[in-house]
Amino acid sequence: MKINRLALAALLVTTASLQAHAKTPVVNHAINEAEVLTAQQNWCKALLDISAVHQRDGVAAATALAAKVIDSAYGYQFGAVLFKPTLTVAPQTFRTDRAGALAYFVGGNPSYPNDTGFALKGWKKCDVDNAAVYISGDVAMTMGNVRFTGPDGTVTTVDKTWSFAKDDAGQLRIVVHHSSLPYAAR
Repeated sequence: MKINRLALAALLVTTASLQAHAKTPVVNHAINEAEVLTAQQNWCKALLDISAVHQRDGVAAATALAAKVIDSAYGYQFGAVLFKPTLTVAPQTFRTDRAGALAYFVGGNPSYPNDTGFALKGWKKCDVDNAAVYISGDVAMTMGNVRFTGPDGTVTTVDKTWSFAKDDAGQLRIVVHHSSLPYAAR
C-alpha cells in the first residue's frame, strides 16, 4: 500500500495542532441563574455583615470590611462601575469609582459630605425579590425589589437593577447597580 506523503504530512500537522489546542486553557464566561441569585444573596449578607461589624467593632472595622466587599463584589478592576445608590443627590448621584462606592456604604469621606453610611444603619434583614432575570451569555441583569429591615423592624423597599459580568477567575462582578426609592404618587 502506497502512502501519499503529502496526505501523511497534513495528518501529522493536524494531529499536532489538535494536541496543542487541547492544552490551551478555555475560559467560559457564561453565567447561569444560580450564580446570579447567589451573588445577590451574597450582597445582602455582606451588607448585614458590615452593619453587624459596625455595631460590634466600630466604623474603622466596618470600613475595612466594606472595602473588601466592594473589591470582591464589584467590577471596579474592569474600570468604571455604573453605580447609582438609593440616597444620593447631584452632583454626587453616580458613583463610578471605588472611593464613591465606599463613601456611600460607610461615609466618612469629605469628598462625599452627604454620605452617612448606608451599610451602617443597623440592618437586620435583606431580601431580594426579582421581577425578572435576563441572562445572555456572559452578561446577566436583574430588576426587582430589595427589602431592608432596620433595627426597629421597619422595612424599606428599594427598586434595584443589577448587571453582572464574570472576571477572569469566573467570579460574578457587579458592573451596574441602580437603586431608587419607589415612586409615590401624590
